[in-house]
Amino acid sequence: MSPHRLIHLNGPPGVGKSALAARYAADHPGTLNCEIDELRGFVAGVEEDFAGAGALIRPAAVAMISAYLEHSGDVVLPQMIASSDELDRFRRAATDLGCAHVHVVLTGDPADVAARFRDRPTDLLHHRLAARTVEADGGAAALGRWQEAMAGLVVTEPGTILLPTAPGDVDGTYAALLAALQPMVDEG
Repeated sequence: MSPHRLIHLNGPPGVGKSALAARYAADHPGTLNCEIDELRGFVAGVEEDFAGAGALIRPAAVAMISAYLEHSGDVVLPQMIASSDELDRFRRAATDLGCAHVHVVLTGDPADVAARFRDRPTDLLHHRLAARTVEADGGAAALGRWQEAMAGLVVTEPGTILLPTAPGDVDGTYAALLAALQPMVDEG
């Protein structure tokens, strides 16, 4: 088995996926932080159809992840994926190459996650567009539905790591992530 792995940080918007991915990549030189929501910004029309841009860019992201795993190193993927079929597409990007796929679902108190999402700065295009999309889909209720979908994936996806988060405790959550990943490093 290849020593490279795809570390998928999954969870609802606002739970801290991007912050953890950036920290992990910064601490592990050579790791690709595949921020699909930033890649959406390269798709013409993203401001009119944020979800559609995501559907268009995901195949390119899968190809990039596969190429990086095969030729370069680890990939950390901070991306909410609530569908088992879609999750399997990313898993296969790793496992078809003999690489590990580590699925980590970040959770938190729904009210806290909603507050963190609401309080995110909107200086990034994908944060502004995500806020608009969530609002159009029902606001906090939509975030709650997505968090429930994540809980369902924890049940149906074997080997999923459940990682609780708390507002303002990036250091604690990051330490828990590293601890959860350590047995996989030791096995590899």
